Amino acid sequence: MGAPPAADRALSRPRHRLVAALAALVALAAVGTLALLAIRPPTPRPADAPRDEFSADRAYEHVSVVARQRHPAGSAANDEVRAHLEARLRALGLTPEVQDTVAEEAGQLSGAAGGATLARVRNVVARLAGTDPTGTVFLVAHYDAVQTGPGGNDNAAGVAAILEVARALTSGPRPRNDLVFVFTDAEEACLCGASAFAADHPLAAGKGVVLNLEARGSTGPVIMFETSPENAALVDVFGRAAPHPVGTSFAVEVYRALPNDTDFTAFLDHGFVGLNSAYLDGGAIYHTPLDTPESMDRASLQHHGANALGLAREFGRIDLADLAADHDATYFPVPGGLARYPGTLVLPLALLTLAGVIVLGWWARRRGRVTGGRLAAGFGLALVPIVVAPLGAQLLWAAISVIRPGNAMLLDPYRPIWYRLAVLALAAAVLFAWYALTRRRVGPAALAIGGLGWLALLGVLLAVLVPGGAYLATLPALAGVLAGLVAVAARIDGPVPVIAVTLAGAVAVVILLPVVVLLFPALGMAMGGVAALFAVLLGLAALPVVDLLHPEAGGQRGMAALRARRRGALPAGAAALTAAVLAGVGIAADRFDAAHPAPTHLMYALDAGTGQARWLSLESDPQPWTAEYVDSTVSIADDFPGLGRDELLGGPAQAADLPAPRLEVLSDTGTAGERTLRLRFTPQRQVRLATLHVDTSTAVVRSAQVAGRPVPIEQREGRWGFGVVFHAPPTEGFEVVLTVVPSATPVALRATDVSDGLDALPGFRPRPTGVGVVGSHSSEMLAVARTYAL
Repeated sequence: MGAPPAADRALSRPRHRLVAALAALVALAAVGTLALLAIRPPTPRPADAPRDEFSADRAYEHVSVVARQRHPAGSAANDEVRAHLEARLRALGLTPEVQDTVAEEAGQLSGAAGGATLARVRNVVARLAGTDPTGTVFLVAHYDAVQTGPGGNDNAAGVAAILEVARALTSGPRPRNDLVFVFTDAEEACLCGASAFAADHPLAAGKGVVLNLEARGSTGPVIMFETSPENAALVDVFGRAAPHPVGTSFAVEVYRALPNDTDFTAFLDHGFVGLNSAYLDGGAIYHTPLDTPESMDRASLQHHGANALGLAREFGRIDLADLAADHDATYFPVPGGLARYPGTLVLPLALLTLAGVIVLGWWARRRGRVTGGRLAAGFGLALVPIVVAPLGAQLLWAAISVIRPGNAMLLDPYRPIWYRLAVLALAAAVLFAWYALTRRRVGPAALAIGGLGWLALLGVLLAVLVPGGAYLATLPALAGVLAGLVAVAARIDGPVPVIAVTLAGAVAVVILLPVVVLLFPALGMAMGGVAALFAVLLGLAALPVVDLLHPEAGGQRGMAALRARRRGALPAGAAALTAAVLAGVGIAADRFDAAHPAPTHLMYALDAGTGQARWLSLESDPQPWTAEYVDSTVSIADDFPGLGRDELLGGPAQAADLPAPRLEVLSDTGTAGERTLRLRFTPQRQVRLATLHVDTSTAVVRSAQVAGRPVPIEQREGRWGFGVVFHAPPTEGFEVVLTVVPSATPVALRATDVSDGLDALPGFRPRPTGVGVVGSHSSEMLAVARTYAL
């Protein structure tokens, strides 16, 4: 293709290239700093802050109580947390009540029963009556924790934030609308507490606005990551009332596509509207023994509570009937607040931007800046970094995971910052190397317009498939188009083109840099390639500024051309070296130790009928400690259908002297070929959950009730085709009524109950220093099963 002619060199060609490059880079660095400061959590307020303000230090006192010990649903420790909530609400002049009931699962968390999942829940509810209600605002957080940790962040943070918000609200004028504080039970088990409240509580009958507070880490900004559909009016309130609004419509789109659930899911299923918020960084401690009060970043707690208080006051003030909307909003954080515009503009903006790129290419060609062939080459070649950088990031993490295989069991490494920076440096290296290799032959203008073309196309694709995320490509591309038109119209060697492309780069930085930073904790390093992709899109949007780091294109011969190529290769070489150094520092710094233990998973299962026991693990490549217990793949579908997976790693274990759950026949009646069995399932020890499965080769289940509640009949493949899981069962047991059509005599049922803790089991050796417990609902699980023939 040959070197481009002088007129084909770039969109800008300042006389003082180095000065222009430095000025542009300083400007973009300043804009980037402001963009990142906009998503930083606020400074924690002290305990002596004014009474009408939220104080993280005051809220933290509740964190210390709620997360003093492990407290899964149904445990005595959870009873203590509930008593604390009731006492604090009474001290505020409210009248708390406990909703004690049995409820079904919301969402699809369990997946172990092949049928229904239920729990006994005890929600704590208190109402602050409004002066002239137009509806109800619900502040929601779950107070139970997983069995593996005290839940200092998940979700003592949400509980403490709501208690402090309630204190602030009750110390001032009453709101117009009713405010209801809902502390749900059994969220970790099955979202059953939220489901019970949303479906059955009288205060929920009129629906309303839900503000759900969660945490999936220990630090970082609180992100409003989920909304109800047609959220435009809700987002408008969030943007003006939350003092530190961090959220993007892209996050909402992504979360809606994921199989994840929180209590918010149950409220959405029952017709409520609202917002779901959480902080996500520090995910390595999620659901582990390390999730203690001491692990919490109080700035994140301040962010949670300050936003919740601002939103509660605003939703408590306005006419809630005005929240109706017929579309979703597009929104994202910017310095000073939250930018937002109607979702109805998404596709028109995307199409306008694509048309703008075409016009820019046509005009640049008409003005002699590019040729048609170079435009085509620039567009085709711009796909290279879009593909290579994410792939390189994934390969980098795969290599690191080989060196640190324990990271595969974590949401994110304990010390992820070095790896994150390495991914960004790698993305920069790919972009710079690609540009250095293609710039001289294709030309800066053609490559810049080609990059904008891919951004515009991606914007159209997102507008159709993921509308809330289209702004990430459309707006930077639109800014680039406008800057390009200005640059082509202006004198190429004047200051106007540099100013124009720098402003376009600033728009890209404001829009894309926060997303790149937020994607790392949201998706974890295992999906670091997604952050690399958006980093490359940022680079493509700012390509004319990148060009200022290079000598002028075209015209050089001999040694001058060689020196130009060497200078052009410097950014790529520096970025690649930085990526290698950062990855090496990460590997050296992110070692497992007593404070950052290697995650392991182990559980114990005993068949009380045969006396056989085994160790089981979810680890696919077991850590050395786990490998002492498990050594081969085993199937548990026939022996322990309630554990949820057919194949695990297993190994032989000594049989412990543990009683099986008792299944007692209270009545057995039959009519027209059917049998109705009324049974009592009674655990013989303190347990967290119980399961009952029917051998569908011996009977077909027609109907079922558990603790007086009808459950849906769903059958799965395998011997135990029908089953129920009951979380937090009462110590006195519960009744099960089954109507079956027998196909054999007797009818076989498999009863299992599950407790937690392996320390007292024969053959168990405590974890040494540096070996920890992975955050899993089945870690440290102890299951005892027995088959009954009726």
